[in-house]
Order: sequence, then structure tokens, then C-alpha cells
Amino acid sequence: MQQPRFGVNKPRFYRYWVKEDDLIKFEAKVRETDLYISASVLLEKEAVRSIELHRKPIEDFIKAHPDFCTTLNPYPASAGMAPIVRDMVEATARVGVGPMAAVAGAIADYVGADLLRRCEEVIVENGGDIFIRVKRPIRIGIYAADSPFTGKLSLEIRPEETPLGICTSSGTVGPSLSFGTTDATVILAKTATFADACATAIGNMVKAEADIDKAIDRARGIDGLDGVAVIKGKKIGAWGKVQFAT
Repeated sequence: MQQPRFGVNKPRFYRYWVKEDDLIKFEAKVRETDLYISASVLLEKEAVRSIELHRKPIEDFIKAHPDFCTTLNPYPASAGMAPIVRDMVEATARVGVGPMAAVAGAIADYVGADLLRRCEEVIVENGGDIFIRVKRPIRIGIYAADSPFTGKLSLEIRPEETPLGICTSSGTVGPSLSFGTTDATVILAKTATFADACATAIGNMVKAEADIDKAIDRARGIDGLDGVAVIKGKKIGAWGKVQFAT
């Protein structure tokens, strides 16, 4: 999600659309970062420590390079970048958006990886951007504002497809900056960092239902993108490893 900050503290009703009843659910918050986590073990304290650990290098880099936080263009990589900062820079450069377009996905990735050292299954949701590693099939509901598809469609995720990043950009839901007006652009990729960057880039293309086809065509040409679904009003387009369930 393209955003000038880590996020904002506001109700995130859509996070409860992850349809998994067997895992332990808890929240972990550090300033603007607000994660909803499902895991096989209660790891709230560990999650908070992980957020603090991975926010710090991003915050430090922004203090030294304020334009990193505001630019909407790819940011040049440089020696000495922390791994999470470099991941954001490299992911967003591949699709031509600013580095903060991948911040929510990057935090989800890094916290998810930390928690997997202590448990076998984890789902980390960060403002609609998800890192997931599970051992059983699950469904994730799609929230697309006033579109008739809201509440009618879910993504079917198989365990062999995980770890997986599932990220959503919207021009009509949430505080993040988008130059498009999709009700939901959902991206599947190997990492939430890259999925987040792609969701912004693809979502920016859609101003009307007629733009969905060209957005799907763009997605087809992005190496490393596993699947995409674009919802605008009463129209939906999808490509790749997107399995819908109703």
C-alpha cells in the first residue's frame, strides 16, 4: 500500500475476514503499526519485540533520508542499507513505485519470519497486507467496499502455496495513497513485500471498470507475481494462482 507513514490507528474491521478458527488470535501494536496475528502459539510479546526490531532501521533510514518517506518514485539502493530497507527498495523498484509502498508488507514478512521460529503456522495481517504460512487449507475473505463482490468471494489458500504474501490496495478503502479507484486490487506473491509493491502499481492503473483488462495484462508481465484479482464496481478480473471460493 502506497503510504507516507507506517499506517494510522483506526478500526480495521476487514482483518476479521481471515476464516481460520483453529489458530490463536492476538494483536500486536507499536505506534502506527497495528498487526492482527493468528498463530499456533500465543506470541504477543514476541510479536511486539519483532515489530520494534524491524521498525527501527526503517525509522533510522527515514531520519537520515527524509525523502525516502515521501517519494513516489523508485529509490536508489545504497551500501549499508538494512535488509528490510533494501527489500522495500528492490521490490518497489521492480514495478516503479516509491519504497514506502512496500512498508506494510515488509513488516508483515519480517514479523512473520520471526514468529515462525517459534511456531509452525502464522498469519500476520498489517492493514490488509498478509504474510501467511499454514499447514491446512484456509479461506481469506475479500473486502471491496461497496462492490457487490464484498462478502461473496474468498480466496482459497492451500498449504503448499505458503509461505505467501497476499496484499490488497484500494482507492476506496483505507488511508493509503492510491492514484487508482479500484475497490480492491489483490496480489499474490512469494513475499508480502513484493505483493504490496505490486498491489500499488497495479491498483494505480485502474480508474474505471474498462481499465481492469489492461491492469491484468500488466500483472501478467511482472516476473515473480503469482496472481492478481482486480475489483471495480460490478466487474472483476483475475489471473494466475487465484482460486475463488464462495
